[in-house]
Amino acid sequence: MADGNYDKAASLFEKLESRYPFGRYAQQAQLEVIYVYYKKGEIEQTLAAADRFVRLHPNHPNVDYAYYLKGLANFIDDRSLFRLVSSQDPTERDPKAARESFEAFKLLIARYPESKYAEDSGARMTYLLNALASGEVHVARYYFKRGAFVAVVNRAQYSLQNYPQAPANQEALALMVRAYNEMGMPDLRDDALRVLEKNFPDSPYLKGRESDPSWWMFWKLI
Repeated sequence: MADGNYDKAASLFEKLESRYPFGRYAQQAQLEVIYVYYKKGEIEQTLAAADRFVRLHPNHPNVDYAYYLKGLANFIDDRSLFRLVSSQDPTERDPKAARESFEAFKLLIARYPESKYAEDSGARMTYLLNALASGEVHVARYYFKRGAFVAVVNRAQYSLQNYPQAPANQEALALMVRAYNEMGMPDLRDDALRVLEKNFPDSPYLKGRESDPSWWMFWKLI
């Protein structure tokens, strides 16, 4: 493993566990093989091995490491999901891996707040939170350009409810204002506008609202 020969390392760790399942190195072999699969880029095997270790050894002193590797595996698997320069239809993107990565890191921090992996897990959670919210907003923007205003509101609301601290929610609220305006719902539009003003008082989306009552009609989508 130290030499980077992960195929050989995986084989040896698996043999060690199978031949000496009750030996003193069996649990360590199970833990090491999670890392080996992770380094090999075998996401499904990493997740399966991590889940197995947690199930078999929930009180192991290093079980936090299994949660951490599970979070890392999904994190790496999903990093390209939110590179929004792609021409791919964003509604076809599945953020499942990002959500599962977030949940693994969240569980690690909740159960093992003193873990040496907690700080890095928290930083990765922040990244994932922003990425997931940005993904929802990107889809909402996509729907707006196609006139699917109900879908815009649904996506924006989902981001606001599930990722309340994400910076991307500034645009989510702005899109809701525009969508409600396009649908002829002034009360809901004004409610969304008040939330935008309260949470993002310096938002560029609010420029011109005092001098032009219909300023939202002319917003340029980012």
